[in-house]
Parts: sequence; C-alpha cells; structure tokens
Amino acid sequence: MIYTILAVLLVIVLGSIKQIDEYERGIKFRFGKYSRTMNPGWSIVLPIIESYKKVDIRTKAVDVPEQDAITKDNVSIRINAVLYFKVFDASKAILAVEKYNYAVSQLAQTTMRNAVGEVSLDELLSERDKISSKICKIVDEATDEWGIKVENVELKDVRLPEEMKRVIARVAEAEREKEAVITKSRGEVEASENLVKAADNLTASPGALHLRTLETLNDISSDQSNTIVFAMPIEILEAIQGLNNKLNDKK
Repeated sequence: MIYTILAVLLVIVLGSIKQIDEYERGIKFRFGKYSRTMNPGWSIVLPIIESYKKVDIRTKAVDVPEQDAITKDNVSIRINAVLYFKVFDASKAILAVEKYNYAVSQLAQTTMRNAVGEVSLDELLSERDKISSKICKIVDEATDEWGIKVENVELKDVRLPEEMKRVIARVAEAEREKEAVITKSRGEVEASENLVKAADNLTASPGALHLRTLETLNDISSDQSNTIVFAMPIEILEAIQGLNNKLNDKK
C-alpha cells in the first residue's frame, strides 16, 4: 500500500514538472487567476489547482491578406503586406487579448486600408517605404497594451486594374517621347551654335573657305558613284567680275 502511494506521488510530482524553453515564457494560473510568469527552465505546476500557457517570444512574420482599397484619387487597388512582431510581455499577450496573432493581423489590415486611402496612387507607388513606416507606427502604438512590439511592416505587392496599367504605360511612353524631343532639340541648338562659330572662323580667315571647299571635294571624290556638282565660291566669281570690269574700262 505504501509503495502504491509513493508511486502515485512520484507520478504526480514528475507530471507537475513543466519545461519552458529559452524562446518561451509560461503564464501560470492558480485557481484560474494569474499567478506569475514562468522563465526558461523547469517549473512546478500543481495538477488541478494550477495551469499554464506557453508564449513564444520570438519574432514572427505574419502575412497580411490581400485587401481591396481605394486611394485618395479614387483608384481601386489590391494590396498586401507582411508584418513582423514579437511579444515583449507574455502576460499581457495572454490576458489582454484573445488570439494575439489574429488580432494583430486584423488590426494591420484595417490600418493598411486607411493608410492607402490617405494617399494618391503616385504617392503609394513612389513612397512605399514611407507608408509602410506609417502603418508600422500606428499598429505598434495600438498593440503596446497587448504586450506586443511591431518591428516592421513591408508592403509586398500593389495590384492595379488592367485599364489603369494601360494608362500608366501610355503616360510613361509620352514622357519618354517628350524627353527624346527635348534631347534632340538641345542637340540641334548646340549644332547650330557650332556651325555659327565655324562660319565665323572661316569668314575671318582669308582662303579658309577655299581650303574647306577643296577638303569637302576630296572627301566625296573617293566614291566613284558620286556625281559632283561644283559650286564656284562667290569670292572667285567676284574676282572674275572685277577683272572683267577692268578690261571693259581699258577698252
């Protein structure tokens, strides 16, 4: 009989020993009331009168499901995100909120829709990091009382309607054409300025125009298929005309 009682007591004692791993904390209840937070190691949890719950305090990544949202400029989009958080107070995570993982995800969804509604589509696409930081700050402040620290929020994907994609593509194409026209016009301006400088230099140097003409004729004469039409420089024509006038005066 004594051995039986001792065996039962031994089973009860061994069954009362609970292990808490390094990345966990245990929340102990006695008669249904919060007793204390169990740190890593072995702890005694008495049967019937005591119970406990384990809380994982490692950083968790939670996918925020894809949501329909409307931007400030009334563009319908679908957006999703990933949220990183960890429990810093295990007792609050158990006592202050039911299913804290689910609660954080729902809060992030609502906050994300509200944040998207406060910005235009251009701001959403160009300032994604800024909007992510705003969502993170709002959710973190709201979850402090749950013993949860939100470390980061990243917007993963922004899906646009097909007609909006086509509009954006046309706008981008128009911008590229605009840049091409501006670049071409700048090149023409620079070319015209260089031509003016070249003309001034040729005009200022006696004989330079003739040398340039001969150089051009030499370049195009290398191809036998070209037909050369020689334009007489105006200086030569003026010289011939002056000589003709002198001859006429002598007569």
